[in-house]
Amino acid sequence: MQDFFEFRLTPRVLYKVGLACDMNTEVAALGGTKAFIVTDVGVLKSGLVDRIRDALQETIEVVGVYSDVPPNSSVRVVEAAAAQAREVGTDILVAIGGGSPLDTAKGMRILLTEGGRLLDYEGVNVLTRPLMPMIAIPTTAGTGSEVTTFAVIKDDENHVKLSFTSPYLAPELAVLDPEMTATLPAHLAAATGMDALTHAIEAYVSTEQEPMSDALALGAIEMISNHLRDACLPGAQNEFARGQMLIASCMAGIAFTNAYVGAVHALAHATGGHYPVHHGLANSIFLPHVIHFNSEDEVTLERYTRIGRAFGINTGGRSREEVVADLIAAIQQLAADCGLPIRLRDTDVPEDGLELLAEQAFTDGALFHNPRLAEPEDLLQILRAAW
Repeated sequence: MQDFFEFRLTPRVLYKVGLACDMNTEVAALGGTKAFIVTDVGVLKSGLVDRIRDALQETIEVVGVYSDVPPNSSVRVVEAAAAQAREVGTDILVAIGGGSPLDTAKGMRILLTEGGRLLDYEGVNVLTRPLMPMIAIPTTAGTGSEVTTFAVIKDDENHVKLSFTSPYLAPELAVLDPEMTATLPAHLAAATGMDALTHAIEAYVSTEQEPMSDALALGAIEMISNHLRDACLPGAQNEFARGQMLIASCMAGIAFTNAYVGAVHALAHATGGHYPVHHGLANSIFLPHVIHFNSEDEVTLERYTRIGRAFGINTGGRSREEVVADLIAAIQQLAADCGLPIRLRDTDVPEDGLELLAEQAFTDGALFHNPRLAEPEDLLQILRAAW
């Protein structure tokens, strides 16, 4: 048992089918009068934004919608969206979408509160006071960004993903509504679900792991292993599974907000900085190979064995090595069953780009919390194994 740990409680979380269009009381309690919606083109075309906007306008004025958020949001996008929101007098942000729109809104609230350029606030605990209120409505079950104290924003000029970390970045309200994920394409449901799984697994083996994040991480792992396949099915038949995935993603988000992530994310950040690979897909591909690398550490091997049990793997009378080998195989099978590639070469990342990715991953802050020390050569070996 640790001598000391801190567990930070993140925003109020509300769950209910249909809640995103029935939250007027909650919106009014936050005190804003001019809402600005942040989303992406796919969510806008789905009709979800129109439904939520119409519902919001029963309580407050919706003064604008910014929908030009790309899959990997950038400094340029955040600053452009913030300028548009400032021009119309916004005093509350409503983010609707996956991790990119939610992280974009987090970056915007920094600029709308503090001014200046976004790069002025990169790093850990640079912010010193509460920011403009924000409501987060995830349309994917993966990033957990609706409850995290992080934002990851791409610097297009330098081809790197920047991390912004502060307790003030967590939204005031997270709304989990399975109706919001009903139109999510199967491949995105799969990739974002594997992102959530990675959050939970990395949080559980992190150097910062502690009992409260452990419980959330293991619970999320069990839920994802049981429900991700069904959540990728089309139509209303998967509403229960989609709801379970939203909850699991949120639990994993709270877990890694407190315990952090590791080498999988360091590699995924580097990859996403140079190539248009979905973050969740990159995590899905790297996760089995990082587990194999980390398993050389005896304490971590035992933790992966417990993860295997949560994943539904038979642990009775078997060695830890056997259980972890089955865990690795089960993770790859889950990804394949959901239609995801399991090799990096199938994402069009070239083999001659691996050395650069290893060098950049080595400088990523997520690597600090990996349970086993990883040198650039170790990361390159993982990349080659994944390729």
